[in-house]
Amino acid sequence: MTDFVLYDAAEIAVGPGVDEPIETIEDAAIAVADGEVVAVGPTDEITREHPPENAADSLDASGNAVVPGFVDPHTHALFAGDRSDEFEAKLRGKTYQEILADGGGILKSVRAVREASEDELVSNLLGHLDTMLAHGTTTVEVKSGYGLDTETELRMLAATGRADEQHPVDVVPTFMGAHAVPQGRDADDYVDEVCEEQIPAAAEQGIATFCDVFCEEGVFSVEQSRRVLKVGREHGMTPKVHAEELAHIGGTKLAAELGATSADHLLHSTEEDVDALVEADVIPVLLPGTAFGLGAEYADARGMLDQGAPVAIATDFNPNCHSHSMGFAQSLACVGMRMTPAEALRASTTNAAAALDLGARTGTLRERAPADFAVVDAPSFRHVPYQYGTNLVETVVKAGERVHG
Repeated sequence: MTDFVLYDAAEIAVGPGVDEPIETIEDAAIAVADGEVVAVGPTDEITREHPPENAADSLDASGNAVVPGFVDPHTHALFAGDRSDEFEAKLRGKTYQEILADGGGILKSVRAVREASEDELVSNLLGHLDTMLAHGTTTVEVKSGYGLDTETELRMLAATGRADEQHPVDVVPTFMGAHAVPQGRDADDYVDEVCEEQIPAAAEQGIATFCDVFCEEGVFSVEQSRRVLKVGREHGMTPKVHAEELAHIGGTKLAAELGATSADHLLHSTEEDVDALVEADVIPVLLPGTAFGLGAEYADARGMLDQGAPVAIATDFNPNCHSHSMGFAQSLACVGMRMTPAEALRASTTNAAAALDLGARTGTLRERAPADFAVVDAPSFRHVPYQYGTNLVETVVKAGERVHG
């Protein structure tokens, strides 16, 4: 029996095209069974084989576009406390590094998370997932990294796992004990703790899929980052790298060297760096909201695309980049990084899924793909970035079931 039929959509964005970034079908329908797309195509053809009246649920999408559920491949969505004061401080001229040196930034979030219970952390994350889902996100990566000690990092991962079990959005957990150097600690000494205590404990806990590190000037050097990622990999966690966000120190080439799933930020990456990523099949994940919030130059997405890199984008949702919306990230990608709407959609779906090592059909609406999609109040996917500041998502379907709208 067909579980869900959506029909009469003005347009369905089914996934990457042969000659274009996105292939679309007009006056289209989708049929779903057992959580997967079983048919997609013109409405008259699909509804003939899968009558909406015979389905467990159906939706008339007249005048609406349908897009694959957004995949957000880089967030720090599990946190406690409030850093709105830092937004104003940055407007007054304080830099990210100065705020961190004064005990703010990541270190302020660390203090708040250490004081929070696991139940409080779960509740906070569930609230953020609700908002992300309402904006069309159906899969999201969530990092630890506001603990900076073994006990709190494990509590963060446990909270992430519980939220994943309770919420329709699929949550991909990442261990990031090497997010910052705790106050009063030597960086090398702290790396010893991450490698010898935190990573083995996280591996035994069995929740984290990836291991990430903030490879950045004044945080963790390339050599320190290499050690963390190698130990993480030895314990079954795939490498990811925060690279070249504030300065160019070599994190992008480290990601290529280690065969990381992704290298993220890349505001200061060079053409040579990008060539290395392409050669090593590492996904560049760009975070235009971070550049927007910092008032910084955007990453060179146009140049990366021209070099053949499969660019992904993410919100980087965190207390310093407080946006849940992949639609807004697409707007910034278009305006700030000169991507086309089709490139931005692909970067938010299939390329973003690749940055999380998900199946090749994740982020598409082709047959046998997960039936994760959003119905938007507009006739084309192009309206998602075009109508910036407006959430056009009316209905979200996850694994063939309505979960929003």
